[in-house]
Amino acid sequence: MLAGEAGAQASIGLSAPLSGPSAILGQQMRTGAAMAAERLADPTVRLSIADDGCTADGGARAARELVAARVQVVVGFLCSEAIEAALPILKQANIPTITVGVRTDSLTDRRSKTGWPVYRLGPRADGEREAAGRLLARLWERELFAIVDDGTIYGRELAESVRIAAEKAGLTPVFVDTFRPQLDNQIGLVGRLQRAGATHVFAGGDRDDIAVIGRDAAQLGNGLTVAAGETLRSIGEPPLAPGTLMIGLPDWPNVALPPVAAAFAERRILAQGYVLPAYAAVEIAHAAIADAASTGGSPGELSGRDFSTAIGTVSFDDKGDLTESPYRLFRYDGQKFNPVTVP
Repeated sequence: MLAGEAGAQASIGLSAPLSGPSAILGQQMRTGAAMAAERLADPTVRLSIADDGCTADGGARAARELVAARVQVVVGFLCSEAIEAALPILKQANIPTITVGVRTDSLTDRRSKTGWPVYRLGPRADGEREAAGRLLARLWERELFAIVDDGTIYGRELAESVRIAAEKAGLTPVFVDTFRPQLDNQIGLVGRLQRAGATHVFAGGDRDDIAVIGRDAAQLGNGLTVAAGETLRSIGEPPLAPGTLMIGLPDWPNVALPPVAAAFAERRILAQGYVLPAYAAVEIAHAAIADAASTGGSPGELSGRDFSTAIGTVSFDDKGDLTESPYRLFRYDGQKFNPVTVP
């Protein structure tokens, strides 16, 4: 279903899963995109919305609807199946696409072969691994650190990325091991870390296991600093130990520009999940359309330029990925994660 009136000068399309199991996330995208279109202070803006259902058939259908609506830029997309079915159609219509949720590396890695005009306003699938290695190799340059994982593909790949980055930086962990996950306690692991002399440990695993490691280390009083990936933002038990480090994405409501945050607060809208990324994507689309109109062209290449958005300045590289990783380092204070400056 399409929303909007034909004939406007700045026509932006939103493709989101508004039906099916991902509908709640699609509604977040719709909320953010609609708020941005309203607040752009441009009466020529028209927002057309299509439901892609997070499926290949839905993505192709949404693309055809948006092409028929004569949109100039498409934003949205949460699932790789939907966007990969939509992009050949959008490419043929010369419509650039900004995805806020698809992490699949190949989406942009294959750009030289596919020619898809796609840009990613979010992390790549390998972004967390790259950031964990890069940030911790700098932060722990003078520390005695260990690297452990839970044996899963996710945990092992994340831990291996940290190990390789440390090795490239000339650093060697004092202890490397695989631990057994989902245990009531990890006292044995903490004891081995202590005997190895580790004061810091990166743990590739899920949130509850990292919380158990941190709890047991605190009970043994060895002052161990535990770091892990973005799974730490999930809810679970036991509580995370204060001082736990996380490599993760920002909590977008905390980084939104004050006027934008105030606008959401005034309407009592919680700008969580994909709300602010969708808002920023519409801002980028509008800026690209406005610039193209000033030169008599059409919005095409978005790489190599800066876009001012509600979540900060955004730019894309030649493949369409963000030029700066959105991942940051955070420290848990017992209630929330606070950003940490890495030298």
